[in-house]
Amino acid sequence: MPETNSLGSGGSAYWTVGDDIADTAAPDGPIETRWDRRKFSAKLVNPANRRKHTVIVVGTGLAGGAAGATLAEQGYNVIQFCFQDSPRRAHSIAAQGGINAAKNYRNDGDSVYRLFYDTVKGGDFRARESNVYRLAQISTQIIDQCVAQGVPFAREYSGLLDTRSFGGVQVQRTFYARGQTGQQLLIGAYQALSRQIDAGNVEIHPRTEMLDLIVIDGRARGIVARDLVTGKITPYLADAVVLATGGYGNVFFLSTNAKGSNTTATWRAHRRGAHFANPCYTQIHPTCIPRSGEYQGKLTLMSESLRNDGRIWVPKKKGDTRSPDQIPEAERDYYLERIYPAFGNLVPRDIASRAAKYQCDDGRGVGPGGLGVYLDFADAIKRMGEDKVREKYGNLFEMYDRITGEDPYKVPMRIYPAVHYTMGGLWVDYDLQSSIPGMFVIGEANFSDHGANRLGASALMQGLADGYFVLPPMLGNYIASTKLGSVSLDDPAVTSVVGEVTGRLGRLLEINGDRTPDSFHRELGELIWDECGMGRTDAGLRKALARIPELREEFWRRVKVPGDSGELNQSLEKANRIADFLEFGELLCIDALHRAESCGGHFREESQTPDGEALRDDEHFAYAAAWEYTGGAPVLHREPLQFDYVHLAQRNYS
Repeated sequence: MPETNSLGSGGSAYWTVGDDIADTAAPDGPIETRWDRRKFSAKLVNPANRRKHTVIVVGTGLAGGAAGATLAEQGYNVIQFCFQDSPRRAHSIAAQGGINAAKNYRNDGDSVYRLFYDTVKGGDFRARESNVYRLAQISTQIIDQCVAQGVPFAREYSGLLDTRSFGGVQVQRTFYARGQTGQQLLIGAYQALSRQIDAGNVEIHPRTEMLDLIVIDGRARGIVARDLVTGKITPYLADAVVLATGGYGNVFFLSTNAKGSNTTATWRAHRRGAHFANPCYTQIHPTCIPRSGEYQGKLTLMSESLRNDGRIWVPKKKGDTRSPDQIPEAERDYYLERIYPAFGNLVPRDIASRAAKYQCDDGRGVGPGGLGVYLDFADAIKRMGEDKVREKYGNLFEMYDRITGEDPYKVPMRIYPAVHYTMGGLWVDYDLQSSIPGMFVIGEANFSDHGANRLGASALMQGLADGYFVLPPMLGNYIASTKLGSVSLDDPAVTSVVGEVTGRLGRLLEINGDRTPDSFHRELGELIWDECGMGRTDAGLRKALARIPELREEFWRRVKVPGDSGELNQSLEKANRIADFLEFGELLCIDALHRAESCGGHFREESQTPDGEALRDDEHFAYAAAWEYTGGAPVLHREPLQFDYVHLAQRNYS
């Protein structure tokens, strides 16, 4: 079904269509050698000259921490920012289950090509082949890098690093540190970054938030940031800017993301000219603790690694409210094992999430409101013994027990899908450079490597690949290839942006309305979850697109922000971020409306197979959608996707 751009409210089109775009940085020729050839063709910066150049890095998670440490180690002057009180408080620390790499220690048929194949297929054929193959190649280097940093990966008795499976694959390629993989990887990046801070090569600014991008003569040359403690607004200038600020999942209000995670950095860059690609590709994770009350502000993820040994089931009988121990085996439906026997409980996240939704919609859900399914470890405990299960998953079981008051060694966990990760982000080319020259975007903040669905354990892989291995040579190529004139803080382009930031914050404080920022965020999030969550329809998306502008107008009329800008003011921080969510949420729904197909995490209910699976429309939608900001109807630029190695086919995990 081709896209339809019917008129929106007020008689204006939801979007307009511009020229196609292309990734001109990507090499052609054999895919196995593209990255090596690109690195060799890149221009180099003499080590003695690197000291003359300054790079701004925004974010200190796995991508940002790795980038800052590596660039500083190479000799660049790095100015780095995070809104947390320490770089090691970045949200990457919350990642649990593992990191993929094609090491094939198990000798089970894995390879770089198989990781590439699984990722393209898992992304439902909406990712670039060149980027995905590079990611698979670099994955093997990442593990060596992290082991050298002392990351305590789990090991087998033989001493080899241990691995396990994640969704969408039939091999064991996921390296892990119990249920704390993100934390251990971040500590590795943090200690490398700390060494450079101590050496004076990184100027670190914690509790400081980027509020806008400075573009001079068409190039990114700096940012405007606010000290969250003192409220001081300061411009910072550099030769290049790197955004490593994570995803936009908190637009849904309830998600597994940290409460502070937001889209302000990427959205402000979008307003300055950076294309925003595929925002409708949001990942719903199937293994989250169900919502427990109306006023809950955050959801908690249970690692996908639990699906290695836990079995997912619901009662066969609708409305069965018996406790799980009272439901005999013959009256249980292990529905993933039944529907997808080849992959079972380890189908990709989008498929597992929709399957759970179908069971609950059909009246077989468990727990309060029937919004849950069981994740049961009884068979694993019987097979391996409780001590072995505790060794593999003990901290996750403890976390579940503390949150729910239920002991998963004795009763099954209850899980339900929730927003977790965003595959969309700022558009970048093969060099990770955005449509604004001099601004690079890495990790979850860009759109490049996952397509319409991310396989589990691939987020950490991409963040470290971008930060440690891809960005440094490509940023060096930009600096070596570009004549960068000097810029000063009194440049009109700088003072203009500072004035806009100051005026925006002042306007928020002056409204003095009668609604809290959180009340707007909750209403926006519930609207987007209902109409642009696990299932999306033409009518529902149009409903959201009618309401979001009204809610945005109401926000700028009724929000109440107490206090002052020249002090610690968390209400002001929230209001400023929510204002951006209210703009971004509209683009999210426009992108979902325009893409009248189902693919991966984007499920249009009008486009599904007879079995309820996502039905792609490759004739009309085999492209990345890159949106240009205009202040009115956004402009759609298509980047056609070509599949020469993994040929287009309907996904089948049965």
